[in-house]
Amino acid sequence: MTTTAPAPVDLHGRSPWSVIPALCLGFFMIMLDTTIVNIAVPTLVDSLHADLTAVGWVNSAYLLSFAVLLLVTGRLGDRFGPRPVFILGLVVFTVASFVCGLAGSVGVLVAARAVQGVGAALMTPQTMSMLTRVFPPRTRGAAMGVWGATAGVATIAGPVLGGVLVEGAGWEWIFFVNIPVGIVALWFSVFRLPTLPTHARRFDGVGVLLSVVGMFLLVFGVQEGATYDWGTVTGPITVWEIIAAGVVVLAGFVLWQRRLGADALLPLSLFHHRNFTLANVAGWSVTFAMTGIFFPFTIFLQAILGMSPLHAALVGLPGSLVSGVVAPFAGRLSDRVPGKWVVATGFAIVTASVAWLTTVIDPGVATWQLVLPMTVFGIGTGFLFSPLANLATSGLDHRTAGAGAGAFNTTRQVGGVIGSAAVVAMLTSRLGVAVPAAVQDAAGELPAAVREQVLGGLSGLSADSLGEGAGAGGALQVPVPEGVPTDVADQVQQVVTAAVHSGFATATGQTLLLTVGVLALGLLAALGMRSVRHASPGAPVHVPAADAGVEVRAAATDA
Repeated sequence: MTTTAPAPVDLHGRSPWSVIPALCLGFFMIMLDTTIVNIAVPTLVDSLHADLTAVGWVNSAYLLSFAVLLLVTGRLGDRFGPRPVFILGLVVFTVASFVCGLAGSVGVLVAARAVQGVGAALMTPQTMSMLTRVFPPRTRGAAMGVWGATAGVATIAGPVLGGVLVEGAGWEWIFFVNIPVGIVALWFSVFRLPTLPTHARRFDGVGVLLSVVGMFLLVFGVQEGATYDWGTVTGPITVWEIIAAGVVVLAGFVLWQRRLGADALLPLSLFHHRNFTLANVAGWSVTFAMTGIFFPFTIFLQAILGMSPLHAALVGLPGSLVSGVVAPFAGRLSDRVPGKWVVATGFAIVTASVAWLTTVIDPGVATWQLVLPMTVFGIGTGFLFSPLANLATSGLDHRTAGAGAGAFNTTRQVGGVIGSAAVVAMLTSRLGVAVPAAVQDAAGELPAAVREQVLGGLSGLSADSLGEGAGAGGALQVPVPEGVPTDVADQVQQVVTAAVHSGFATATGQTLLLTVGVLALGLLAALGMRSVRHASPGAPVHVPAADAGVEVRAAATDA
């Protein structure tokens, strides 16, 4: 099948680059708020007089509503246009940020964060969809490069900015900072974003219900499993039953989408594109890995190396800055060479940097030895975000661009949720083996009279107990039996602390190896993609038989 790329979108004489400020400002706030709250958790516990589980929902509520709604909001952009849906999301997000800052209780804050997630879900697919539809193929990579730089810088810089605001102005300002940014983004959105053609279709109410319920059950079960020790949630209902119910409902959703065909909330024809399918696998892998790296690494920096939250965040700052510099370059490069090779290069660099990090994790490691692999990690992520998003959306027309962007972002978010749960489970498991083994090896240095009591007191040590009190650079408190002389207690403290630190470092390195394996999966997905070459503007475009039912907007062909 051969078709001709349609005429460019009418921007009333403006450059396509005029849409970048609005889209990237909105996307910056979204990505910033996925990480900025983590650094304020201890402060929120004290200020709102809440327990750690309740404050944990400040982040969980945002991520849950964000992930659950992405499929639906992507399709809303196809139906009503990216511009009005993006503006609605921006208003919702900004107003919710204001309410978050004013919250006087943890309940109000959690509710406002859930609404923030709704705003984020409304905006995110529209950023990718609009970039795909406004920019011609030969310059789309450069635009996606700016988008990717925004994602990389915001995600990694969130803890740094959060530390500065919490220590200097108060926790409220991690939310109030969104208000001026949101107002500026709203001005650009109203006066710079174009109204794009829409595609009338029937409203898939059953698909919306099945996708929201299925995603909620799956994401809630995986995200909160560790909170309930993977056991009973309430009454006879267990975490695994919730996850299983989510899988069953999502299976029903897929069958329903297959029945509806082109009118589906998620047209399954999208997955006839090899690059789209493999880009979703790669996107899942990189988000899984990024979540998996920072959770154990941050605990190690604070609980074992004794860094403050701000100092721990600064370890990743060079990588964030480098990622922001590399991403636009990688985007332009993907306009000149097949994007799969840019993505594969990024995965190779990121995989190697995490493997490098596992070799230097040690209680006595110098900070610069950690900064170096994290900086290389930033280079790798700079090569990933924009070319990967470009590969996922190239070839999608105005009827499916929003659905494709929603599916891609949903896959990425679910990767982060599963990555978080898997890494918490593995770190806890490895701590249960590595720490007792290290203490047992050092037990010969302890006085025989207290040896068994100390070993028994450490049997239940976990990541949470190791991190308590160490978040502000405090020393790890080792359980010492009551009634022992001071000099013996000091000896126990020194010997066991050194052993626990060694065991924790071992467990952290082993946990990071899980992310190395997942990144290797992403590398294989990138290598399995088709090479894409750009045709001359307006040239006929060949559409493979498998894609014959999908109009191709991009002037590109599979080589």
